[in-house]
Amino acid sequence: MALDAKTLAHDFDEEALGFDAPARAAPERRTALHRVAAALMALGALAFVLFTTGLDLGGGWSALAATLGLATLGACLWFYVDFKDTAPGIRHDDTFFRGIQNRNLLGWALGLALTGFYVVLYFQPQLEKLGFPAVLERPARLCDPLARLFSGQDADRWFLYGLLYTLAVWVFGLRMFLKYRHNRYQQVRTASVMFFQLGFALVLPNVLKGLNQPEYYLTYFWPLKSWYGEPDGVHHFWTSGTLGMGLILFGALMILVATPLLTWRFGKRWYCSWVCGCGGLAETLGDPFRQQSSKTRASWKVERWMVHCVLVFVTLSTGLLWLNSWRRGEFLGAWSNPFSLTYGFLVGAIFSGVVGVGFYPLMGGRVWCRFGCPQAAILGILQRAFSRFRITTNGGQCMSCGNCSTYCEMGIDVRAYAQQGRNIVRASCVGCGVCAAVCPRGVLKLENGLPGDRFEGAGNPWSVLVESLRRTEGPGYRSWVGSGSAAPSRSDLA
Repeated sequence: MALDAKTLAHDFDEEALGFDAPARAAPERRTALHRVAAALMALGALAFVLFTTGLDLGGGWSALAATLGLATLGACLWFYVDFKDTAPGIRHDDTFFRGIQNRNLLGWALGLALTGFYVVLYFQPQLEKLGFPAVLERPARLCDPLARLFSGQDADRWFLYGLLYTLAVWVFGLRMFLKYRHNRYQQVRTASVMFFQLGFALVLPNVLKGLNQPEYYLTYFWPLKSWYGEPDGVHHFWTSGTLGMGLILFGALMILVATPLLTWRFGKRWYCSWVCGCGGLAETLGDPFRQQSSKTRASWKVERWMVHCVLVFVTLSTGLLWLNSWRRGEFLGAWSNPFSLTYGFLVGAIFSGVVGVGFYPLMGGRVWCRFGCPQAAILGILQRAFSRFRITTNGGQCMSCGNCSTYCEMGIDVRAYAQQGRNIVRASCVGCGVCAAVCPRGVLKLENGLPGDRFEGAGNPWSVLVESLRRTEGPGYRSWVGSGSAAPSRSDLA
């Protein structure tokens, strides 16, 4: 049927011609292997519940294999079967029809379950004083074989958490490999976060603990791990021998040398998307929920204020604690210990843990990275003003499908930049590359180049830095309003 100019007019109602809503795709049929995978996960969950309630299951390695082992095997098999017969490429079928991925009842239930787990994890001693049972004590016994292998000691709730965290990164990392097998960047990036999580966040700290050395997470440093820069932390490592002194030097080099140089060369992606455990969990376990990140201008303003306020908070807290240490406790007096714990409670426990992961199904996987991480704030300032990294756009090829904006976990309206042919140079961008991976026409490319040609005015980075901190709207935003363009760019400052 030929369509005339009137029919093609923007305000024409196509349904007047009898165009109905598009038919929904036929429901995907599950295979026998899907059922096997589901059975393995169910058996593992059942064994976990039985062990938690007192059943021995043989103890040791057999109990670990019957619970977490079966559940992990079932999840890996499920993802393999789910993707193995699909064509490589973009696959977000039915994303907005799955309740668990679209803030439906299942999504809220999962968010509540994750939040509850973190509340119990962080506040188990306080809950026990109120009469609650030690619900993580039995599950921690499952991890004793691995804990003894690494450190020679029985597991506690923090080892249990580290193991569950690592399993989540690895299992959903397999899903990332299968889903984005058409994109080498995603595969290498995923392999990197899996490696750092297993080797540097789980195995190495526990091996150091078993050798009676200070427990240290090489993938974290001040200000993200605030205790490493506080007087008590520095004193702890300084008095732990040669290795402890070396770890202090390592932390200082990472803060003062490696961070500026690597961010200048690669942008903040070298850390946020390749190394950091928080980012690793967000980009694996959080991938099914990335479309939940808010793209509104209001959320961008909240993001700017919150993430920089947290950075100011940790900087002032650390400075005051060092001043108090220099005055031998006379500056803060009896408030020294409570003051030291305040940041860890409000930011380290509540924000980064309870909210940061618990809200994955409701606000996307990068809640903490976007709104609260002080390390991301520092990296963002460096990336915006001094880095060579940018995401280039070919506006002539953009067909405004919106995939890039929809699946940006950092809430960047990528499509608005692509439509205007502008480079994406945002302080909040973590360089995960998913926007480029889901673009059907290759409009977006992650590139490095001369710092001065990223955007107009980039040749004077100090002016860019001052302007970025001063402005509430990006350059060109006011001139866009009322111009009749398809969609606004919220800002290329953050």
